[in-house]
Amino acid sequence: MTDRITNWSRADDAMVEDAIRRGATRRELLQLLMAGGVGAMAAGTVLGRATVALAQTPVSGGSLKAAGWSSSTADTLDPARASLSTDYVRSCAFYNRLTFLDREGTVQMELAESVETDDAQLWTIRLKPDVTFHDGKTLEAADVVFSLNRHLDPAVASRANAMASQMTAIRALDPRTVEIALETPNADLPTILAMHHFMILAEGTSDFSTANGTGAFRCELFEPGNRSIAVRNESYWKSEGPHLDSFEYFAIPDDTARVNALLSGDIQLAASINPRSMRLAESQPGVELSVTTSGNYTNLNMRLDLSPGDKADFVEGMKYLVHREQIQRSVMRGLAEIGNDQPVPPSSPYYNAQLQPKPFDPERARSLFEKAGVLGQSIPLVASEAASSSIDMAMVVQQAAAEVGLTLDVQRVPSDGYWSNYWLEAPVHFGNINPRPTPDILFSLLYASDAAWNESRYKSERFDAMLLEARGLLDEERRKEIYGEMQVMVAEEAGTIIPVYLSNVDALSTRLKGLQPNPLGGQMGYAFAEYVWLEG
Repeated sequence: MTDRITNWSRADDAMVEDAIRRGATRRELLQLLMAGGVGAMAAGTVLGRATVALAQTPVSGGSLKAAGWSSSTADTLDPARASLSTDYVRSCAFYNRLTFLDREGTVQMELAESVETDDAQLWTIRLKPDVTFHDGKTLEAADVVFSLNRHLDPAVASRANAMASQMTAIRALDPRTVEIALETPNADLPTILAMHHFMILAEGTSDFSTANGTGAFRCELFEPGNRSIAVRNESYWKSEGPHLDSFEYFAIPDDTARVNALLSGDIQLAASINPRSMRLAESQPGVELSVTTSGNYTNLNMRLDLSPGDKADFVEGMKYLVHREQIQRSVMRGLAEIGNDQPVPPSSPYYNAQLQPKPFDPERARSLFEKAGVLGQSIPLVASEAASSSIDMAMVVQQAAAEVGLTLDVQRVPSDGYWSNYWLEAPVHFGNINPRPTPDILFSLLYASDAAWNESRYKSERFDAMLLEARGLLDEERRKEIYGEMQVMVAEEAGTIIPVYLSNVDALSTRLKGLQPNPLGGQMGYAFAEYVWLEG
């Protein structure tokens, strides 16, 4: 060990800054630096540099108004039931997780002081001291046990049940220590605990008309399907609390209207604008764009248990009918990477680069549609502004279908109610999936036979067995091999088409500072409110 800073990058500086923002102690920061090969004296230099960088920029005070793209009367402050980006934004503001992912995708501690295991099956979590809920209650192990067990209760209907079901025992060893036993080993548990659904609640919480969390903001107003108002938590447990006095969050489903609200000064952040609206935003003074490419995608789903998706030739034909390059070029204006019909993005170390996407082949598609007996039929295709860029994608697919004699009736439905009434329900429809950091999480949520969000009702005993095997492996090469084969299975067998992986674009006022990319998606992984500030 030397006191020179060797192989230390801006990304590493950013990691330290993120850790400071998250409330890491000086001891934790020094351990982080020394683990990265920085000597004790040099570590002090890095810490000083990071502290100065942070101190020079944030401005305290001000009220922010931000608009997402989708909301519903089913909006919730229950993290276990969260399903929309609006839910995630509010969860990140009002609650905290045990762990979190920094902008490099590295697991860091939040409410947890440490998360340790010897065998990836029995885990011990030590909580940070002196953390309090909004009502003044001190965070204890019982709160963590309660919060995690909720995901196992069928009455809760947790969106993360498939991930949580591997937890066979969750118990408090003492007021600050929790032990989690898994059914089988899973090396990804610290990453899983960083997901938005695993926010920590106070023991016994049952009322979600408001929020009582440990987060940076208190809930002043929550109107499902309308708006929320959050105010600064003056007793926040982190050394650097939120910079904003308050923020209001609501949805403006129409992209153009969302950007116009930004241009008029009514809001300071317009989340996830589509490429058409970028033309309106990028040329205006006082507006800038924040681009995050982290695995978000809009997909076309065909339920395999309903007509016409129950005909294998129809499903395969649709995969040859989707013109991926045209969607990338014309719909997304190049802000996307070509997809190969499986959810693991190219940025993942487990991505199977050998799996090629289906080429655009109208004649082959026509032949398959003839075999399926669907030519001459009118097939409803449900799209909505709620699923980003799905309407434009639907137009591209509809045009290609018409040229081979297939009639796709594009049914444009409202954003309000889309996720509860059409997604997962309609025979042929679009979805929009937020980034997830591991293949295990993606496959568990979306493709396992019992997955809560199994969009095409794909079922395979072999796939389920491979998912379980890969989850507990410490041999990374074997794990990558299995995940690669599973990607092929999804691409070939499931009724989901992923034409491209989207680059999320948030438009913001140049007065809004501190917004950074995050692997969990746009709006800083939906946690922007705690870290941004307003200048001027």
